[in-house]
Amino acid sequence: MTQHIWVNGGLKDTDSATVSVFDHGLTVGDGVFETLKAVDGTAFAMDRHIARLARSARGLGLPEPDAKQVKRACAAVLEANPMPFGRLRITYTGGLAPLGSDRGCTAPTLVVALGASSPRPDTTAVVTVPWTRNEKGALAGLKSTSYAENVMALARAHEHGATEALFANTQGRLCEGTGSNVFIVLDGELLTPQLSAGCLAGITRALVIEWAGARETDLPFDVLAEADEIFLTSSLRDVQAVHRVDDRELSGAPGPVTAKAMRVLAERSAAEPNP
Repeated sequence: MTQHIWVNGGLKDTDSATVSVFDHGLTVGDGVFETLKAVDGTAFAMDRHIARLARSARGLGLPEPDAKQVKRACAAVLEANPMPFGRLRITYTGGLAPLGSDRGCTAPTLVVALGASSPRPDTTAVVTVPWTRNEKGALAGLKSTSYAENVMALARAHEHGATEALFANTQGRLCEGTGSNVFIVLDGELLTPQLSAGCLAGITRALVIEWAGARETDLPFDVLAEADEIFLTSSLRDVQAVHRVDDRELSGAPGPVTAKAMRVLAERSAAEPNP
C-alpha cells in the first residue's frame, strides 16, 4: 500500500513527499520532532506531544507551530494509513535557509509520517556509554532533530546485544537513554533523574511519575550497579524492564515495582487515550 505523508499543507505519496536539500533541518539539524504511539488509528497523548513540540520549537528559537494544523496533519496521516500499531512522527524544521548556520526567511517545514511498528518485549538489555549529556547545553531538554550522538550510542548498544544506551551527564549523574527515560528501584522506592540532569521531559516519564508515584531526584551514574530494578519509558516502549546493564544481570525482571508500573500505565492509557 502506498504510504501517504503530510508535507507542508497536504498529503503526498512516497514518491512526491519531498523537502528541499536546502532545508535547515537537513543541512544543520535545525528542527524538532515528536514520536507518538498510534494504535488502530488513534495517537496516544496527542495534546501533550503537541505542547512539547511547541516548547522545543520555542527553545530552539523557531516560530511556534500551529497546533490546529499539526492535529489536522496527524489526523489526515492516520486516516490515510490504517495500521494496527504505528510510529507517528511529527518533524518541524527551520525551512529553507542558506548553507550554514544562519536561518532563512521562509516558513518552517512540517512533515508528518506514519510507519508500522510493534509493541516492545517486556524486558530488554542496555549498555552504558562513555559519552555524556551536556546538561548546560543549548539543546538540553529539547527534542531536537540533532540526533547524531544518539545514533552513535545506539549503534554501540546494538554491537553489544542491547536495544538502548544510557548516558551520564557531565557531572557523572544518571541522565537518560538515546530515546528513553530511565527509572530505578532502590530499597523499594521508584526513582528517576530530575530534569536538571539534562534529560528530556518524556511524555511517558511524566505519566509514570503521576500514575505510579515515582520521585524525581539526583542520582549518581553508578546507581545502575546497585539498583534492585531498572526500567525504561518512551512512547513506543511504554514501560520496559531492563534485564541486563552491561555485564550485570537483573534476574527476575520485570520486578514487582516495574510490573506494577507496566500494569498501571497500560490500564490508565487504555482508559485515557489523551491524558
